[in-house]
Formats: sequence, C-alpha cells, structure tokens
Amino acid sequence: MDVRNQVVAVHMRKVLHLPVLALLAVMAMPAAATPEETAREVLAKSPIIDGHNDTPHQIAELFDRDFSKFDLAALPADVLAKTHTDIKTARAGYLGGQYWSVYVDAALPKHEAVTRTIQQIDVVRQMMARYPETFTYAATAAEVEAAIKKGKIASLIGMEGGHSVGGSLEILRQTYALGARYMTLTHSLTTDWADSATDAPKHDGLSAFGFEVLAEMNQLGMIADISHVSEATMHDVLDKSKAPVLFTHSNARAITPHPRNVPDSVLQRLPQNGGVVMVTFVPGFTSAERRQWEYQRSAVAGRAKTEFSGNPAGEKAAVDAWIVANPQPKATLAQVADHIDHISKVAGIDHIGIGGDFGGVDELPVGLENVSTYPALFAELVRRGYSKADLAKIAQGNVLRVMHAVEKAARK
Repeated sequence: MDVRNQVVAVHMRKVLHLPVLALLAVMAMPAAATPEETAREVLAKSPIIDGHNDTPHQIAELFDRDFSKFDLAALPADVLAKTHTDIKTARAGYLGGQYWSVYVDAALPKHEAVTRTIQQIDVVRQMMARYPETFTYAATAAEVEAAIKKGKIASLIGMEGGHSVGGSLEILRQTYALGARYMTLTHSLTTDWADSATDAPKHDGLSAFGFEVLAEMNQLGMIADISHVSEATMHDVLDKSKAPVLFTHSNARAITPHPRNVPDSVLQRLPQNGGVVMVTFVPGFTSAERRQWEYQRSAVAGRAKTEFSGNPAGEKAAVDAWIVANPQPKATLAQVADHIDHISKVAGIDHIGIGGDFGGVDELPVGLENVSTYPALFAELVRRGYSKADLAKIAQGNVLRVMHAVEKAARK
C-alpha cells in the first residue's frame, strides 16, 4: 500500500470510530432526572412546612381526645380517610413542619369556644408527648429549622378563628403563652370585631377593637392569618399590620371565584407586606367547576326546603335526585398548580406556600388524597418549569421568612 492509501485508510478508521466514541460518551452520561426525582431531591433538603392541618380536630371528633384509642404511627384506612394524616404518610410526603389547627366551631358561645380551644391545644401537646421521636414543639423559626435538621416534624399551633379568644386581649396573650403562633382572624362567621368572607359584614373590615387585636398580635409575635376573612378585612390588615401576614389555606379568586379565595387586589399588595398565600387543596376553592356545582346544589337545597316544608324525607330525596342527575365534579392536582401559577404571576414566587387543609375536608383533589402526595404536586411544578430554588421557597423558605420577620417586628 502506497503512502496515499495508508493515509486514506487511517482517516477512514478515525471517521468510522467517531460514532462509537460519541455513543460511548452518551452512554456514560447520567440520565436526566425525572420531575418526580427532582421533586423528591428538593423536598429531601427542604421538607414542606404546611400552614394548616385539622388532624387535632379529627382526634377530638373520632376519639374524644383519647390517645389510647388509636396509633397515629399508621392509622387504619377508614380513619386515614378522615385525617388524611398519620406518621407513615407524613414521612412519605416529606413533611418537615406543620401548623396544627386548633379549630373549634365558630358558633359556640364565647366561654365554650375558649375552653375547647385550650382543649385542642392540649391535643397537640399530647400528640408531641406521645410521639417524641417524630414530633417536636417549635415556637420560633429557629426552632423549626433546628427540628428539621434533626429529622423531626416541627409542630406549631394555629388558632382558626378570632372566636377562639372570646373577644379578650388577655386570653389572646395567654393562648400565645400556651403556644399558639398564628390566629385566623375569623372563621365562617363574622365576629364582634372582624368581618368574615362567608357571613354578613358588620364592620366594613376590622372594628376599632379589631385593630387593637391586630396590634397586640404584632407585639406578641403572633402571625395574623387572613384566610377566611372578607376582602375589606384583608385590606385593613395590610394597611395596619407591622409584620407580614399569612393566608394559611386559601387560593386565587381569579382562578376560582370563591369568597374564601384571595383577590388580585390583595395579591398585588403582598410584596410590600411580605406575606404568603399558602395554597390549599379544598376542592371548592380549587376547581371553578366544583364551586359552581356547590352553588347550584345550595340553590336546589333551598328550593327543596321550601317545597317540602315539614317533610325532611322529601327534601332529602329531591336533593339526592339532583345530585344523581348532576354528578359532582372532581378537583385535580393540576388545578392546584394553576393557582400556584397565578399567584406567582401576580404576587411573585416569594409569596407562595402550602396549606393543604388535610383533615379539614371530606374530599380532596385527585392526586392529593393525603399528606404522602406532596411530592406529586411538586413534580407537576417541575414539569411547568419551576426551578429547584422556586420549589424550596414554596416548600418552606417563604413561610420561614415570614416567621423570622414577624419575630423581628415583635422585638422592635
């Protein structure tokens, strides 16, 4: 073979060898992480701090606050269907911190509401004492962070409704001393000092005493939770609060027009306040179709009550027949993500958190049936283009920032 042929042969061997090298290089590269893998990677480093869970209420309702009657480590399926929470599912869902709601009925007389609120605080305390390897009490942001580093679920206490303190600043201060770190200013009913989103207004927001309550909360370092309150109350709180606020379990009203959701006029003010909307999984707040169905069912029930006055069986049959003819729409995980998208667009990524309301509803969106399913929601956010830094903020970073800021404002 002459020199020229030798050169050509060497060149051909190199050309033929290139695809093999390229293939080997591709084979050596690690496979791209799936959305599910990315979500779990983020949550392993930044476990979720959820703003609202009603398991203490379920413990009171189902077991009369008697911890000898159940084991929260792994609940039977029928009980888990009501609490949506046990230790097994919490661990599977990467739960790192939880505001446990100490909810009591808003219609209770003042003295009874206060008594039951303290009983519910005791339920949370018993839960922590019963399962110290899992739960630890946290009163501050630093204590939450320390608990998470130790692999514990930081347990905080939130009062759901201003009726819980019986219209008394003294009781407000004592519930803070017992561990309550937020108070939802109203629940479903308007109080003597604040208008609810789902009741007739009396004060056009906060009364004069309502502003005193807010000022006392700021001074204590108790977060003002403005889920459940009217739009006027939201604006009054944002006008006067010296500290960031939380919506512990609300969604975007522009996506689902429910009075319990947050209007854009309020979302636009959150960056200035520093507050966070902790997106919830309540079907009627999540799905516009579900909200419309609930509205229509209420109208049917109202007509049936009039038509079948004194005939409860006939009234029930009429409503049941309508439900059979009009099946209840299901909310979905994707619709929850739609609310996150909207809040991010209007208020910004720094103003979103998670407040599932597990244990507080009869039904949940498809794909979010209990606390083990948080990673599925975060995987959906990965698919929508949210970065790892975004996910970490939504999981815990934003609410921790609020906690630190509220504590700093109280120190001033």
